[in-house]
Amino acid sequence: MAPTELPTSAPDPVFPGAHSYASISDKIGDIVLKGPSGWWWHAAFALSSALTLLFFGSIGYLFYKGVGIWGLNVPVVWAFDITNYVWWIAIAMSGTFISAALHLTRQDWGASISRFAEAMTVFALAIAGLFPIIHLGRPWFFYWLAPYPDAMGLWPQWCSPLVWDFFAILAYLLLSLMFWYQGLLPDLATLRDRAAGRFGRFVYGVLALGWRGEARHWERRRSAHLLLAGLAVPLVVSVHSVVGLDFAAGNTPGWHSTIFPPFFVAGAMFSGFAMAMTIAVPLRRAFGLHDFITGRHLDRLAQLILAMGLILAYSYLMEVFMAWYSADRYEVYTALNRMRGPYAPVYWTLIFCVVAVPQALWFARVRRSPWTLFCIGIVINIGMWLERFMLIVTSTHRDFLPSAWGMFYPTVWDWAILAGSLGFFAWLFLLFVRFVPLIPMSEMRGLAHRQGGAP
Repeated sequence: MAPTELPTSAPDPVFPGAHSYASISDKIGDIVLKGPSGWWWHAAFALSSALTLLFFGSIGYLFYKGVGIWGLNVPVVWAFDITNYVWWIAIAMSGTFISAALHLTRQDWGASISRFAEAMTVFALAIAGLFPIIHLGRPWFFYWLAPYPDAMGLWPQWCSPLVWDFFAILAYLLLSLMFWYQGLLPDLATLRDRAAGRFGRFVYGVLALGWRGEARHWERRRSAHLLLAGLAVPLVVSVHSVVGLDFAAGNTPGWHSTIFPPFFVAGAMFSGFAMAMTIAVPLRRAFGLHDFITGRHLDRLAQLILAMGLILAYSYLMEVFMAWYSADRYEVYTALNRMRGPYAPVYWTLIFCVVAVPQALWFARVRRSPWTLFCIGIVINIGMWLERFMLIVTSTHRDFLPSAWGMFYPTVWDWAILAGSLGFFAWLFLLFVRFVPLIPMSEMRGLAHRQGGAP
C-alpha cells in the first residue's frame, strides 16, 4: 500500500487513511516475513558488522594490554570511557519513558514510535553497561559489585557510586526488557500465524508464549503493561539521578552540585528524544511507513525536544550563575576555564549544538520537514556527547594544584571504541528491524478500529 499523504492544510490525525486489520498486518508484518527490500539494509548491516568487530576487537585488546592504550593520565583518569557511558545511558532513558508515560496518559500518538523507542532503550542500555566494566582496572572481577555469599564475607562498598550504577542499570534493564517483551506478544503471535515456513512458525510460536488473543490474555497483558509503565516512569528518573550523583558525590570543582540529578535527567530526555527522531525519520522513509509515523508524530516529538532543550539551556545558565554566586574561587575558575581554556572549542560547540540549533524547532515549517528534524537530531546528539566530555575532562584536567594540571588527548583506541559502540548499536537495531515488527500491529489495529477503519 502506497503511503498516504495529506494536504498540508488538513489536520494530521494519528492514523491517516482507512486501513483494515489485514492491511496493517501486511504492511508491518511483511517487513519481517519478506525481509527488507533494497540494497541499503545489506550495506548498512555490512558496515555495522565491521564496526561491531572493531568494537569487540578493541575491547579484547584493551583487556590484553590494559587501560594504558587510552589517553588517560594523571589527573584525567575519566575520559572517553565514562563519557560514552553517560551518553549511552542518557539515550537509553527516553525510549521506555516515551512508551510508559504516553501509555499512562492514554496518548494514542505514542503507539507508532513506542516499539522502536523501547528497542532503542534496551540496546543503548546494554552498551552503556559495558563501559563501567571495561573502565575497571581488572574487569574480570566486575561481579564483585554484586552482593553474594563469598567465602571471605566481603560485601560491596555501598558508598561507591559504581555500586549504585550497577543496581540502577540492572533494575532498569530488567524492567525495560519485560516492558518491551510483553508488548511484543500479540505481534509475535501474528507472525506465528502468518509465517510461511515451519521453522518460522515454530520460533515465533515459542516466543509468543502461547498467545491466542483470548479476553483473559488481553486483560492480563493490559494489567501487566499498566503496572510496568507505572514502575518505569519513576525508575527512569531515579536511574539517571544516580548517574548524576556519581559526579555530585565528589568534591571536584564543577561536579559538586545539587543541580546534577535533575540536570542529568533533563539531558537524558533531550538526547533520547533526539535519538528517537534520528531513528524515526529513516525508518519512515525506508519502509514507506508514512501512514503510521505521520507528520503529527514527528511534530510532537520535535516539541518534546524543544521543551527539554529549554530546560537544559536553563540548567547551563544556572550552573554558571551558581558558580559566580557561590564566590568559590575553584568553581568560578572551572566555569571560566570551560569558556576560555584549552577546551573552549568543545564548550562553545556544545552550546551551539544543544542550545542554539534546537531553537529552530519553534518554527512549524522546520517541524514539518522530516530531514531537517533528522539533521537536528544528529547535531543534538553530537552536542550532548561533547557536553559529557566537557563536564568530565574540564573538571579534572586542572585540579586544585597547578603542578598536577595536565591535558587529555584521545588515542586511536578511544575513537575505535566510540565508533565501534555506534556500529554495535546499529547492528542490533538492524537485526531488530529484520526479525521483529518495528511498529506494534495490535496497537495500530486498535487505532484503526477507534477511528473508523475497516474491520
